[in-house]
Amino acid sequence: MKAIKILISGIIFCSMLISCSDSNDKIQAENEKLIENYFKLFNEHKWKELSELYVENAEFRDPSLGQKLVKQSKAEFIKRYSQLGQICPDIKDEITHIYPSGDHFIVEFVSTGTTPDKSEFELAICTIFKIENGKITKDLTYYNNFDETK
Repeated sequence: MKAIKILISGIIFCSMLISCSDSNDKIQAENEKLIENYFKLFNEHKWKELSELYVENAEFRDPSLGQKLVKQSKAEFIKRYSQLGQICPDIKDEITHIYPSGDHFIVEFVSTGTTPDKSEFELAICTIFKIENGKITKDLTYYNNFDETK
């Protein structure tokens, strides 16, 4: 009788593990689709739609915002990206690698475009996105913004 209880407990435990793994795989696949949609919307310059992928007052770290973690509303996000689109109307990002890690996605990509002085640029960037409940809560972006000419 004791052996049957242990066997049944083991079967239930294994079923729970498989169920959790399937659920995690599904969430990870949904989050990866969110990231792919993020870059599609960015490349189409659909700033409002892009902002809807974030929670209100998401946290950002980006050299263009300074060194500290900054919270931005969706309206502030739209304004910042609209200004970027005006400065560099042909800006595009191309994903080179995506590394999922739980509720975080590390994305390497190359940003290209033309500056107001008509010079073209290519910039390697790495962003760590934290996704909770289907929305981006943190956007931690890193790139070399050191101007070697100064």
